[in-house]
Amino acid sequence: MPHKKFRLKIVFCTVLAGLLAWSVMTAQATPAGLAAARHFPTIANCPLFPANNVWNRPITDLPVHSLSAAYVQAIGAGSGLHADFGAGLWNNGPIGIPYNLVNSSTLRVAVGFTYAGESDAVTYPIPANPLIEGGTNSTGDRHILMVDSTACILYELYKVVPPSGGLGWRAGSGAVFNLRSNTLRPDTWTSADAAGLPILAGLARYDEVAAGHIDHALRFTVPVSQRAYVWPARHYASPETGTNYPPMGMRFRLKSSFDTSTYLPQARVVLEALKKYGMIVADNGSEWYISGVPDEGWDNSALHTLGQVTGDNFEAVDESNLYRVPGSAAVPWYPGLPGVWIPLVRK
Repeated sequence: MPHKKFRLKIVFCTVLAGLLAWSVMTAQATPAGLAAARHFPTIANCPLFPANNVWNRPITDLPVHSLSAAYVQAIGAGSGLHADFGAGLWNNGPIGIPYNLVNSSTLRVAVGFTYAGESDAVTYPIPANPLIEGGTNSTGDRHILMVDSTACILYELYKVVPPSGGLGWRAGSGAVFNLRSNTLRPDTWTSADAAGLPILAGLARYDEVAAGHIDHALRFTVPVSQRAYVWPARHYASPETGTNYPPMGMRFRLKSSFDTSTYLPQARVVLEALKKYGMIVADNGSEWYISGVPDEGWDNSALHTLGQVTGDNFEAVDESNLYRVPGSAAVPWYPGLPGVWIPLVRK
């Protein structure tokens, strides 16, 4: 019979091996049991990135960034939050950034890019009459977002110009994302967004709000950003080197002490999401403008009340401890197991 200490060592090693095997299994895939523990964003029957993607990670437990106060002041401590989306028209165009659902039968077309060196040189499934940010006559960013529901691939274009004068489709830049993957853009590359991030991942959608919850971070703009970026961003878009300006990719959250109970339902859902998931600096623009998809279901009066929430109600958070694998947006924490940290498997 083995010595008592030896028997204890066998038991300990067996238990440890079991725990390691379980952690490897859960790091490689999120089991159905874990996924059922909370909602994860989807679109057209596709995941809006894996459950362990940083966009889908609650940030209520993260520490306040050491430069939070300076960032808030630079953006505008007294400026109000603004929903850059809604119902109806503004300047003869829909309010927000729409997206197009396409599939494997949608005709693919070649696109010429201004920033070809940082764009994905593939053909893009642009439908015959695509939904364009600001409408067909817009002079703004003119984003076209396309979700291929067959392959679960996201295509995004910036500053799109339709064919004319013998020229084909043209755009400032273009990016392709696998909605089932955590892979980021190549380091230093832009996307259809200044920060090199996917736009669709950060949009507020009416169907989410109608269901009573937004389960991901939102995208927002700042008037001046820093000539720097932090993970998961991949690109900067500013000449300013002052460290008081927020870099691309910096994440902010609504302070937990902020009382949302007096707000109308649609506004309250947005505010609760900003407490739990926050918002990520994605582009230069107006201060505290959060992005969303146009929809006639939006209550513009309710969304306007978000302006009562000012910059000093927000704080920047430090996400540096979430970073694990270069080139990946995966985080080592699985929603559905609060407080449990699981090591990522490096491949």
